[in-house]
Amino acid sequence: MGQDAERTERRKRDHLEPFRRGGVPARAATTWLEHVWLEHCALPELAADELDLSTEFAGRSFRAPLFVTGMTGGTPEAGRINAELAAVAERLGLGFGLGSMRAMFERPELLASYQVRAAAPRVFLAGNLGAAQLRTLGLARVREGLAAVGADALCVHLNPAQELAQPEGERDFRGLGAAIAEAVAGLGLPVIVKETGAGLGRRAGRALRELGVRWVDAAGVGGTSWVGVELARQGAVARGLDCFWDWGVPTAAAVAELVDEGLEVQASGGVRTGLDVARALALGARLAGLAAPVLGAYFQGGPAAAERLLDGVLEGLRAAMLLTGCRDLGALRAAPRRLVGPLRAWLEDAR
Repeated sequence: MGQDAERTERRKRDHLEPFRRGGVPARAATTWLEHVWLEHCALPELAADELDLSTEFAGRSFRAPLFVTGMTGGTPEAGRINAELAAVAERLGLGFGLGSMRAMFERPELLASYQVRAAAPRVFLAGNLGAAQLRTLGLARVREGLAAVGADALCVHLNPAQELAQPEGERDFRGLGAAIAEAVAGLGLPVIVKETGAGLGRRAGRALRELGVRWVDAAGVGGTSWVGVELARQGAVARGLDCFWDWGVPTAAAVAELVDEGLEVQASGGVRTGLDVARALALGARLAGLAAPVLGAYFQGGPAAAERLLDGVLEGLRAAMLLTGCRDLGALRAAPRRLVGPLRAWLEDAR
């Protein structure tokens, strides 16, 4: 095994550890979803059992607008986690994302940690690669890797802040747009471009749309800080980057800007409750993604606990729909809402 492959596998193990102890959240930053106020409807004229949570994203229909976003892979434990959580997602009619598949390309014997089809043959499965790896590997190898895990789509993650916080991280971000455009044009599967907790803002969204991208994951500030994860992994403040712990675009602002750019948006980054999901959908998102809370629940009580958490989020979403008089998600996206505080100021300033 080469040194680069060893470092990658060790990093994958290290990345799981904080989530056994509650994760590495933003310090002061929030998602700003709390600044989206939905108008209460005291006369909804609805029954709870007629609510329709179905949605579409990346050419696929989902029973509910949730996606268990990419978290892990590359170790035997990660393989078990992936398989058990993918099965949960399939039972609930949600999407499921693998963690970065870089380790698999560096060490083919780690392929099994990304193979979940035996446990979840019908789940919508998104593979995952960093844009830098997409640039390096080329489409043919990427296509082979996605076929090996039975992926329905590819998530391409952009994470310059996280990379800068890694001593061994990427420092050259040139040519990533061209690699993404090549994948969109030639991969033959939906390409979903995502951040990893610092958010996709308007400039990035516009550039991605011009590259042909249709689907994005906002992954904004307010949830896990991957700069924080990397600094914690090193056990010390690295090169003065501690000040970037809360760096980025808050989730609500990212969602609103990306929707305004005409993209189909998955809202993630600090989404924790059904009300968070409802607020993100009211901003125009197609669905919402969760990672850290699902992984945390899994470590506390296995797949059953993760399923209970997701059921609770869906219960909260149904309540928000009933309390706003919205029978389906189309109605929720058009529901009366007020944007207040810094979110309103941010969006007004951007006009």
